[in-house]
Amino acid sequence: MSETMEQAKTRIENAPWDGPQDEPKHKDLPEPCAHTVETAKSSHDEVGIPHEELDRITDALIAALKTIYDPEIPVDVYELGLIYKIDINADREVDVEMTLTAPGCPVAGDMPVWVENALSAVEGVSIARVKIVFTPPWDPSRMSDEARVALNMF
Repeated sequence: MSETMEQAKTRIENAPWDGPQDEPKHKDLPEPCAHTVETAKSSHDEVGIPHEELDRITDALIAALKTIYDPEIPVDVYELGLIYKIDINADREVDVEMTLTAPGCPVAGDMPVWVENALSAVEGVSIARVKIVFTPPWDPSRMSDEARVALNMF
């Protein structure tokens, strides 16, 4: 059963987090991953996409991210907490900031292409671009509870 956006928002708001305590700038969309992702759209007026359509695209982007697995870890990039930011603009261009579990990751050159291809295939997306960032560095605390269960880390 797929989690609703409201359930994801509640789960994220209640997640333990020792990082910065700044209030999120955009409260009307859930964080796409555990407690690590920023979303850069807060309303139809800002983005120019009807709210229902923005919700549909956001859900589809998350579903697409959940199809991409780190080849060394049996968990998808979304649940691993590798996705830091997803922006959708009025032209339906998607910009993603993501990281890797380590700078020397053997698929560092391939994974951004996998993500771009998966996100570009989402209906309503005109183009997807992925930028790899290492700040903040990834660590296991960024994983969702689902990822922790899959990796027996509870």
